Amino acid sequence: MAVKKYKPTTPGRRKASVEDFSDITKKRPDKSLVAPIKKKAGRNNMGKITVRHRGGGVKRLYRKIDFKRNIFDIPAIVESIEYDPNRGARIALIKYENGNKSYILAAEGMKVGNKVISSEKKIEAELGVRMPLKHIPVGMFVYNVELNPGNGGQIVRGAGNGAQLQVVEGKYAQLKLPSGEVRLISKECMATVGKVSNPDHKLVRLGKAGRKRKLGWRPTVKGKNMNPVDHPHGGGEGHSPIGLRGGPKTKWGKKALGVKSRNKKKWSNKFILSPRKKKRKK
Repeated sequence: MAVKKYKPTTPGRRKASVEDFSDITKKRPDKSLVAPIKKKAGRNNMGKITVRHRGGGVKRLYRKIDFKRNIFDIPAIVESIEYDPNRGARIALIKYENGNKSYILAAEGMKVGNKVISSEKKIEAELGVRMPLKHIPVGMFVYNVELNPGNGGQIVRGAGNGAQLQVVEGKYAQLKLPSGEVRLISKECMATVGKVSNPDHKLVRLGKAGRKRKLGWRPTVKGKNMNPVDHPHGGGEGHSPIGLRGGPKTKWGKKALGVKSRNKKKWSNKFILSPRKKKRKK
């Protein structure tokens, strides 16, 4: 897949780009595998805003993705590659030999007619095959990886992502995640061979605010443009600097820069062998 650019006929079109949907083979989703999405606009059950900057957007249907793929040792054929408005990756409609249908995350390079299978035994590691990490050859890329056996894929699901299996020792497999983090995961956890489809998704530039609104995002306003009652950075004449001695703060008065966001006591820290890449200061 590629990214398309148009002639700059308007200011919004000048720097915008769109996805090339040439890999899509079917426009309408399978009716038995979709569900309605109720819009909440960032409100909780009391009607209060708990997530800011959400609202509006184009109406969507949720595609029921099978992240577990626990129908074992029954081959399935890819019937179509489809667009999913709820994620950057493409999804594939597969049909098993017993007649069951389901949506799965499509792998990069997956095409209509490909055979996929899920198994708890050791089988040939082909594109789209799902099996425990202990049976996957070292050095291969995997995606839709479980964190606990039987829970279904929870990590490495974003468009273009893939985790590299580095070594399998004892109870654990060592995975290098897309962030650069090296992590131990139980070798009994299931993973799919390959990388997630649509790697060019990250190259798309929206170009104008209107496209962001259609995705369900409302405008974000800087704290320094607010009043003192609304934000610690608010107030002052004109476009004033932040001016706080303790440094920038969030809307709720907590420090915003230089503070580690990860909880030091989090139980999963012991499985991290090497932390994720850090951005170098210029």
